[in-house]
Amino acid sequence: MRSIGQGLFSFLPLGLRVARNVERLLREQMDLLGGLEVSVPVVSPSEVWKKSGRFETVGRDMVVFPDRVGRTLVLSPTHEEAVIELVRDGIKSYRDLPAFFYQIQTKFRDEARPRYGLVRAREFVMKDGYSFHRTFADLNNFFPKVFSAYAQFFARCDLDVIPAEAGVGYIGGDKAYEFLVSSDLGEDTVIVCDACGYAANGDVARGATETCPAKLLPIAEVTTPGCHGTARVSDFLGIPRSVIAKTLVFRAARGYVMAVVRGDHEISEEKLSRVIGSPVLGPADRDALSSLGLIPEYLSPIGLDSDVVGLDLNMVIVLDRIAADTPNLVFAGNETDLHYINVNIGRDFEVETVADIARVKGGRSCSQCGGLLREQKALELGHIFRLGDRFSRSMELFVHTDTGERLYPYMGAYGIGIGRVIAAVVDSHNDPDGIIWPAELAPYRCYLMAIGPSAAANRIAESLADELGDDVLFDDRRESISTKFKDSDMVGCPYRIVVTGETSTTGEIELYDRRTRLTRRVARDDVRGQVGLAQSRGEKNAV
Repeated sequence: MRSIGQGLFSFLPLGLRVARNVERLLREQMDLLGGLEVSVPVVSPSEVWKKSGRFETVGRDMVVFPDRVGRTLVLSPTHEEAVIELVRDGIKSYRDLPAFFYQIQTKFRDEARPRYGLVRAREFVMKDGYSFHRTFADLNNFFPKVFSAYAQFFARCDLDVIPAEAGVGYIGGDKAYEFLVSSDLGEDTVIVCDACGYAANGDVARGATETCPAKLLPIAEVTTPGCHGTARVSDFLGIPRSVIAKTLVFRAARGYVMAVVRGDHEISEEKLSRVIGSPVLGPADRDALSSLGLIPEYLSPIGLDSDVVGLDLNMVIVLDRIAADTPNLVFAGNETDLHYINVNIGRDFEVETVADIARVKGGRSCSQCGGLLREQKALELGHIFRLGDRFSRSMELFVHTDTGERLYPYMGAYGIGIGRVIAAVVDSHNDPDGIIWPAELAPYRCYLMAIGPSAAANRIAESLADELGDDVLFDDRRESISTKFKDSDMVGCPYRIVVTGETSTTGEIELYDRRTRLTRRVARDDVRGQVGLAQSRGEKNAV
């Protein structure tokens, strides 16, 4: 592949063949599920995004532009809306359900920090699938079938994936799983319990409840000059971050939300979105905070002006459960250089919403078995979502029952990134000399060459190239033997076939296994079987 811009890549012939092999395996797995392949445009009208309610929530990842007559168009980062519009005129009765469609299509996300090549590209190709069902139970029964198909696909790619509970992000839904591989390229953190097998993305992982028994001390004001941020407060008061409350304000689809966790924890926007029932759109900036009458460096739910937490601004306050159970916390005072010490929830102030909104870190106890949780850096390759009827209702997609009532189909969405799969395979299957492709993904099964001046060897190599056809890359360049061997290792085909003057007289060839790095001589007529191919096309026709 070659880059033509930040996060924009062209595929060369060998890379494109690998991508086509990934797509072939995906098509085989989707077809086994009864999937029907379709294709929707990369560009969609903004109206369908407004209809679904996601035009404002996707954010700056989505590129919006006008056409020549002023209509607003979208470079689709995902295709739920477009597929719903596609099936709208085809699904008219509940008898048409269930239905499952998939496509392999280009998407564009204006990533703020494209990196790691195909891992975080701006334009990329995905296999995405969408299922439609009469009932939630039918969707729930289909969901594990897709899960199993994904597991089989990744096994065929020779990837050791970690299925993990995941967040839904702006795709939406009530349940999601992602398929990850352990990788230094990974931008996700997966929380794993080796004792029971629990695995979840750090955004949604749950740990066992922590208890912090202590005698409740009287609340008091302290002056903290220049102490904004948990690190400075910790140093100034000589206390650990675990007894300091950290407060942030986020923009939400409907107003603002103030979230409070302990200073040794981070806020999970995914968990926070689930608690308030609408997407969190990111932290509020300083101007927004100032307009609310808040001091950015000294945010706190204590002593908030009633005009802030009111119906006009719709400020919701959510306190993390562990913070609520931690006695004698230190809170900022909503005034410059002021903090409160020994704050206890329920005694010194109350909040309506207490929930798990903190990211879980390694070292916590597992909520399932009590074992020790650990963090693992991982790369996401695929994601499946149980969407429910959210999209069908918002976009008015319905069918009629026998009694004429409206039935809004329950939906699932299922995606796999083609480029990410390729990147993960290369990352996990290589040595200092180059790539070691799994047989099902390799651009060619064999790398063929003749070495030496022997005319007989060249004739045998040419006949093998004709026989193996599309399964062989024939290196007939006038290059040195060392160059050809080096390029063969770098390209990473599973087998290298070498014909020499000596082997041409014995009816043999040299067969090199790229994975094991072992070379052996085999009969020229046994080559197909030795490299795992079926009989030749001529033999098939004869049969």
